[in-house]
Amino acid sequence: MVEELTQISFSQLLLSGTFVHVAPYEVLQEKYGVNIQPNVVVLVSLDRYPDLAEGKPIEWKMNIGRKLVEKILDTILPIPFLWTWTEEGVLALLLDFIEINPQDRKREVLFLAEEIQMASDQIGIHVSIGIGNFYDDPASLICSFEEAKKSMSGRFFQGNKLIFHTDMRKDIVESLKIPLTKEKSELFSIVRIGHTEGVVTQMKGIMDRVAEIYNYNEDVFKSEVIDLLMMMSRIVLEAGVSPVSILTNTANVIQDLYHTIRYDKFVMKVCNYAEWLTEQVENIYIRDVSPNIKQAIRYMKENLQKGVSLEEIAHFCHLSRYHFSHLFKKEVGTSVMDFFNKLRIDKSLFYLEKTDSSVQEIANLVGFDDSNYFSRLFKKYINSSPTEYRRGAWRITGKGEKENKEMNELF
Repeated sequence: MVEELTQISFSQLLLSGTFVHVAPYEVLQEKYGVNIQPNVVVLVSLDRYPDLAEGKPIEWKMNIGRKLVEKILDTILPIPFLWTWTEEGVLALLLDFIEINPQDRKREVLFLAEEIQMASDQIGIHVSIGIGNFYDDPASLICSFEEAKKSMSGRFFQGNKLIFHTDMRKDIVESLKIPLTKEKSELFSIVRIGHTEGVVTQMKGIMDRVAEIYNYNEDVFKSEVIDLLMMMSRIVLEAGVSPVSILTNTANVIQDLYHTIRYDKFVMKVCNYAEWLTEQVENIYIRDVSPNIKQAIRYMKENLQKGVSLEEIAHFCHLSRYHFSHLFKKEVGTSVMDFFNKLRIDKSLFYLEKTDSSVQEIANLVGFDDSNYFSRLFKKYINSSPTEYRRGAWRITGKGEKENKEMNELF
């Protein structure tokens, strides 16, 4: 145990790079009784460890850690090495490949990583592995450690039992990024009218595109998606929903998302929260109405762009036109087509406030082929023309401001 703790302590000095403030490497080697000079770091991470360890006692964590260490140490012999835990579920191997030909080192370390995975499988423990570059200067071993950690960010998207080398990572070329302006505008506009099903579908599509555009870089992906949630929260507040639960829940969800280690779980959590946010707006439209009317309103939201007739909506609800019209007016307080057109106008407000799209383009986006007819309806419901409304909105928010301040001042 004493020898083990000594090696762990020495490994921590190397991985942190702090040994340079203590003594020359050779002096520390003699003091700690360490005869090797590691030149590469390999990180062995237990797959799904947070899920596996949740609710488990400390004895379980100690046992699984000991089993993994013993199996790995048997596997990598006779390669000289040191080891230490860098965090729960993540083991760092500091390997000495000094005697191996530099041209063969990468091939050998990849082969070793495969052997570690196979050996771990034998004891029912599945691991993913990250590999840094080789550095013959001990003071640079911290670089190998950081590279090994960074290489594993792709694991967030790709799953379990994987091997990553730092060379696999590609730099993000900012000039190639696509802003997804249309997709985001559509997302925010349907949040504005409380279209829950549409929000989930749109959000999933945007997340897939963001992951692809940013080359599956976990940190950038999470930052982009969380920015979307913050903007959605702001739109919900602007719609008149009480801020008490919105601000608290959004802050808690964001904190949870930053610590989510699997893409599928991240997507599920984002979609669940996006749906909940949008439901808060939806309740403004469908509060205290019967299931048939709720179904009708949701059908209208799904068909805003192409438009539907009164007969089609009634047929969708399995009601006669007369009975449906009477029921809708009684519960909602307005006619079916008045409500439908008001939904389209409400959706257009976002585009007028937040984008540079022309009035004709916006009319098309909300289901009107004729921009003049759109403008007449707009004036009927909003008491101003689309151009006048946009001018007033931009005076308040600033013409170049696409997404306001994305709630930064609220968190």
